[in-house]
Amino acid sequence: MDTRIRAFRPPDTEPVVALSLRAWAPVFASLERVLGREISGRLHGDWHQHQERAVRGVLAGPGVHAWVAEADQQVVGFVTATVDAGRLLGEIPMLAVDPAAQGRGTGSALTAFATDWLRGAGMLVVMVETGGDPGHAPARRVYQQAGYALLPVARYFKAL
Repeated sequence: MDTRIRAFRPPDTEPVVALSLRAWAPVFASLERVLGREISGRLHGDWHQHQERAVRGVLAGPGVHAWVAEADQQVVGFVTATVDAGRLLGEIPMLAVDPAAQGRGTGSALTAFATDWLRGAGMLVVMVETGGDPGHAPARRVYQQAGYALLPVARYFKAL
């Protein structure tokens, strides 16, 4: 399967939202196992609605640059990037690959593409954030293989 990366276009929104929900289903299941149903529910409500709003919000956000990966004329992944010109800090706020296309290097290609774009935009450091739970393990592998350094962060939750 030949995959190419191109600029995101508004007609890509629905395929991107749909693939992101499929891609993040195991992540939200993992978060519920780690945090418990009560905290997970309080944080995300219906995770489908929560994640759909998050994806649409990022894609429509000011200063967000987005690209999609296409295979066989189908959108199979996407990545977004932002720049903090004052700090020369780039960020990859969102990346997802359709489960049917995972394991073929698409996430790595999207990460490399966004990283190269940020380098070309003059950024000196690029940051990407992901979870430490088992559901985010594939994302951690992609970023580690791309040469990103891990900064462990402790984040605690408590239901009130």
